[in-house]
Amino acid sequence: MDDTLLARLREVRRALEQSLEALADPEVLADRVRYAEAARRHAELKPVADAFDAYLAAGRDAAEARELAAAEVDDAMAGELAAMARSREADASELEGRLRLMLAPRDPNDDRDVIMEIRAAVGGDEAGIWAGDLFRMYQRYAERHRWGVEPMVSSPGDSGGFKEVIFAVKGRGAYSRLKFEAGPHRVQRVPKTESQGRIHTSIATVAVLPEVEEVEVQIAEGDLEIDVFRSSGPGGQSVNTTDSAVRLTHRPTGLVVICQDEKSQLQNKVKALRVLRARLFQIEADRQHAEQAADRRSQVGTGERAEKIRTYNYRENRVTDHRIGLTIKRLPEILEGDLDEFVDALTQEDEARRLAQSG
Repeated sequence: MDDTLLARLREVRRALEQSLEALADPEVLADRVRYAEAARRHAELKPVADAFDAYLAAGRDAAEARELAAAEVDDAMAGELAAMARSREADASELEGRLRLMLAPRDPNDDRDVIMEIRAAVGGDEAGIWAGDLFRMYQRYAERHRWGVEPMVSSPGDSGGFKEVIFAVKGRGAYSRLKFEAGPHRVQRVPKTESQGRIHTSIATVAVLPEVEEVEVQIAEGDLEIDVFRSSGPGGQSVNTTDSAVRLTHRPTGLVVICQDEKSQLQNKVKALRVLRARLFQIEADRQHAEQAADRRSQVGTGERAEKIRTYNYRENRVTDHRIGLTIKRLPEILEGDLDEFVDALTQEDEARRLAQSG
């Protein structure tokens, strides 16, 4: 291991000790924002420090085994010690590679829960049905990883599916896996309503936002315009006899969130605020990275047919991810949430990019 990497790892260890001191400081304990930041910092640094300790232990074990092998007069025992040294050297080499990756530039949101938004784009009623299919796919994917799914906002489509559906996915590492799903998803299939068997192309867009705590994004009451109204179902049919639906308008940005799925006005307001905080957090992150995505177009695009991150072709039983050129001919399984082959490949590409950036 080179001196530069060693110096960075020693700095990680010092920073971990500082985070532990902060977590024990009564002033930090009394400050929710400072405590949350110290806890996040500790959780981020500890795996790196643990891997560094394991690397050092492997190096020590290898050196000791080499030394003992050189002094051993019994050839068989010397051979065993030499093999042990080689094994521990291999462990150290593997740990060094892992540490380089851990120190590469990392998305700070990877360990967060997520809020996902799916919207029907191009394709009329079929796009709404496709949005519903995607929602079910992500529900199944979450079940495979034992993550929780919490519906938040929905607007049913006229022929099934959704015009819009927003939901939270809760579980460690959810954002690190689901962030690659952001963008336009294109489906090519014969709709059930198509009498002549023609293939239609439709688009639904997916946005993936890291969920943030109230202390991280504070919204002033004066910046909010709050409207309440009676919830309604498809076709204007009343589903609630009280004014429980909530529309939040964030005056500084013009963002609007409507939530009417819950029977309680308070519950709808709480969910709407969670969605609004996630969107505001994403806007600020985009601004800091100088991206042209204040309205989240960096994720969802315009929804035009020519734009897509992935294509699902029913006739050919294939799914193609256009970002990495990967095609898998197991469409039914993928729609049942078997997404890990895509996510693993996208993660590997992302790791290679981060390693290259770290030099």
